[in-house]
This record gives sequence, structure tokens and C-alpha cells, in this order.
Amino acid sequence: MAFYRRLGTVPPKRHTQHRDAAGGLYYEELMGEEGFTGDSALLYHRGLPPAIVDATDWTLPDQRLTPNHPLRHRHLRLHNLFPGSVAADTDVVTGRRLILGNDDVRLSYVVAQRPSPLYRNAIGDELVYVEAGSGTVDTVFGSLPVRTGDHVLLPRTTIHRWRPNGPEPLRALIIEATLHINPPKRYLSRFGQFLENAPYCERDLHAPAETIAETGTDVEVLVKHRPGREIRGTRHVFATHPFDVVGWDGCLYPFTFNIADFEPITGRIHQPPPVHQVFEGTNFVVCDFVPRKVDYHPLSIPVPYYHSNVDSDEVLFYCGGDYAARKGSGIGQGSVSVHPGGYAHGPQPGAYERSIGTEFFDELAVMIDTFRPLSLGEGGSACEDPEYAWTWSGRGPDGVTRI
Repeated sequence: MAFYRRLGTVPPKRHTQHRDAAGGLYYEELMGEEGFTGDSALLYHRGLPPAIVDATDWTLPDQRLTPNHPLRHRHLRLHNLFPGSVAADTDVVTGRRLILGNDDVRLSYVVAQRPSPLYRNAIGDELVYVEAGSGTVDTVFGSLPVRTGDHVLLPRTTIHRWRPNGPEPLRALIIEATLHINPPKRYLSRFGQFLENAPYCERDLHAPAETIAETGTDVEVLVKHRPGREIRGTRHVFATHPFDVVGWDGCLYPFTFNIADFEPITGRIHQPPPVHQVFEGTNFVVCDFVPRKVDYHPLSIPVPYYHSNVDSDEVLFYCGGDYAARKGSGIGQGSVSVHPGGYAHGPQPGAYERSIGTEFFDELAVMIDTFRPLSLGEGGSACEDPEYAWTWSGRGPDGVTRI
């Protein structure tokens, strides 16, 4: 995203000497996408960025995936994954549980109260949606305060640490890309500025406001990476603390965007999901459904029409309000619905009729549409409601009436 920022001290000319008050050199690090042809940032360190003193294996949380077979719609109750006091001993990095994934994107969920270790995802960008709670994300670029409703975008290889700080646990849905996550191209000018018809703009993006001056030696950083097709973890020990940056500038950096700042696009008749899009990745998109005035044609049907996603799997994370189209399905706060490409889905029985005359939807949800099939992770299998697929017909495979 070509939106330039500068923080701390940097030299007047890039790739030139930058010295401290005693005359010592700072060490420049280019962090860039797509080789040397994409967005980048230049960071200035006190220590040498590649100086590690040890590298050992780190065992990741379960990364296995099971195909969605037999093919059916799924309902996952994410709040069941972290019962009772489990969150008190959990952090956002090592405690996350994989719920869905494919070769392009992986979705995990976590409920955490402990600070995380230092971590970098060397596979792709992470987009973390904070369902509830608050905290701080410390990064090599500086600190980001986070709150309920924030999307936290962390560029690939950004070293960071999560510190929940509220009275309640921090609940978060983690979207891990294999490559990068950006605002949709159609929202941007050819030079990267948000256009007037975009549902949010630069003022809604919040980057770190100051750098972090942490010192120390033999500092551990957990690294998630992919030496081949298999995902692995490595524990690096850095000679000096990576949060030693005195300044940086460029167009690549972490930021937060709150779902409350998404301005919904509405119309006289039902608008298709792309009007809700907030980010895009390789072979997937992310959308925000927010409280909004709905269709105002005198004969409109405000809930979605029945549709077959012939090229995509649709995932909806229900995180607030009252989702009218899903009443009677068992879906509630903290639910995820998975509607795979292959056959139709849409409103539950009765929702189509009940929506007529409705003027406002009080709903909050984050949607991920993937253009390759999703499989179930360990967490997804552990919290599935097996009755969901039969809620449209009201009768399951055993012939027993469900509704």
C-alpha cells in the first residue's frame, strides 16, 4: 500500500551514513515485498539485524488439515474452544488453534491473557481481528494499541509481541496469508491513494506513533516458515534485541483499522458481497458486514438471495449484533459458518419472508471468501455443530425432524 510514513530519525538520503551522537553507525535494513519491486520500508537498527547466536526447532500448534468431505455446510462454535480459565495460561501466538485452511490462507482462533513471545511469520502477512478485549502489539516498527473491532495488519516477517491488557481476555480471529494482504485495488488510485468511493481512507489507518527502545542480549524470536510445502517453526536467538530501531520510513508497516470505521455501501435493492470488501489477498478476500440501512425499494427483500459460490468457499465470523439471515440455525456470537462452493446457501427458513419491510440491520461479521477449497483444522473439527447442514430442510440423514 503506497502510503508513506516516517517515524523516528532517518538520514536525509537513503542508503547513506546514519550515526548516533557518539559517531557510531546505525545499521540499515530494507524490508520489502516482491523482491525489490514492491512496497518497502527502511529501518535503522543499533545492532546487526541478522546476528543470531542459535537456531533450534520450535514445535508449532497442530497444523494438520482434513478435507471437507462429505461436502456439507459447517457451523463452528469458536467460543467452545477455550473454556473456563484456559485463557489465563494462553498467549496469542502459541495458543492459537487452526480452524480452517488451504494453500493460500489459514484461519485460527485464540483467547488469551498472557503476553506472547516475540514472533515473526515468514510465510505471509497476518490480519488479526480483535473480537473482544484490548492490548498492545509491540513491533519492530513501534507499538500499536489495539481494541475491540480492530483489524491488525502485520506485514510478513514483522517481529512482534502481543500484550493483552484489559480485564477480560483478548479474543481474536487470525487470518494468515501465504503472501500479502492489502486494500482492494479498486479502492486506490494508480498512485495508491484511497479514492472518494472507497468505504474507508488513510485517516482510518493507525500506524505506530513511536519507536521502541528495548535492549538485551540472547533474545528469543519464534519464526513460522515453510522450507517446503510443510509448515515448520524455528526458534532464533538474536545477539541483540530486535526492537532497537531508532527510525524508519516507507510504505510497508503494521497498522490497525477498526471495523466501526468501515462506511457501508447500500442501495435500493440487495447489494452483493463485494460492496463489503475491506482487504484482498492472493486467492481470497476479506469483507466487513456492519450495522447499516438496508434496501429501500418498495418490493425489496433485504436478506441475501440464495446463491451458489461456484468459485469460492464462504466463511462468516459472527462477532456482534443480530444476524437476521441465520435465525433458527443455532448460529450466535463467536460462530463461524462455512458454506463451500458446490451447492447453494442463503437465509434460514422464514428469514426471507421476515425481512420484508426491514429498514436496518444491526449485525457485525467478518467474511473470508477463498477461491480454493478450505479444509478443517484441529480447532474447527473440535467445535463443530453437526446439525447445521440440515437446518434448511429441517430433517437430518436419520429422518428425524430437527425443527
